[in-house]
Amino acid sequence: MPNSNAKLHSNHRSGREASRRELVSRSLQSAQHCLENQDFGTAYAHYLLVLNLAPELRTTVKETFQFTLFKWAEELDSLARIQDLFNCYEQALELYPNDEVICNSMGEHLFRMGFRDEAAGYFHKAVKLNPNFADAKENFYRVANWLVERWHFIMLNDAKRNLTYLKAIEKAVHSGSKSVLDIGTGTGILSMFAKKAGASFVYACELSKTMYELAHDVVAANNMESEIKLLHLKSLDIEIPKHIPERVSLVVTETVDAGLFGEGIVESLIHAWEHLLLQPK
Repeated sequence: MPNSNAKLHSNHRSGREASRRELVSRSLQSAQHCLENQDFGTAYAHYLLVLNLAPELRTTVKETFQFTLFKWAEELDSLARIQDLFNCYEQALELYPNDEVICNSMGEHLFRMGFRDEAAGYFHKAVKLNPNFADAKENFYRVANWLVERWHFIMLNDAKRNLTYLKAIEKAVHSGSKSVLDIGTGTGILSMFAKKAGASFVYACELSKTMYELAHDVVAANNMESEIKLLHLKSLDIEIPKHIPERVSLVVTETVDAGLFGEGIVESLIHAWEHLLLQPK
């Protein structure tokens, strides 16, 4: 009897596998037929079914799936079906989470729709996945020009200003301020000043996704990624101990420009003083 049951289960599994292969084969044929008739929406649905039923085919159908996705996305865009478009890209990225071409295409749609910070995140991911992907690099630099304020570059090249910041931070750290919070870190320059001055713990928050990603790259390029904790947060949203373990002894910031009122620097500093900074005894 046990042998009979085992054989029954084996036959059942074989039957299910045969049905799966048959459904996958028919869906692939239907997808190809739909592509020939430029019915990209239906073709896309067939490919989704195939890829979910047969993950082993992901490499084989990857290029055709990408083509179908992009054509269907163009149609959805022309019909102003924006949510459906984003849903398709989310589905595609679940299947191909490390596909730089899909990430770049998603970024292009976001950029055209005005979501520049979000677009920069996808372009940046595409470049990370493939540093030689010329289209993604060009897109990332283009969107960065929209997002990174010109004053930031001017300040970075102001040697006198930077030296003044460096000396002030060194003085504070050498006087006993061993934990530092950098509000609106930008490229991370003040955080790196603090670490080089000898601060034991350095935390940096940045609201802009683009600048946050850029800070990650700059900090990593200076071999400090394990020494500076970067937070993609508005300073007002930082909580103890959720984001940083305890109050810091020094707060630094350089958010003094037209964004003075955008980030709410006065509110940020009051919040830092009341909730994040060690109080004098």
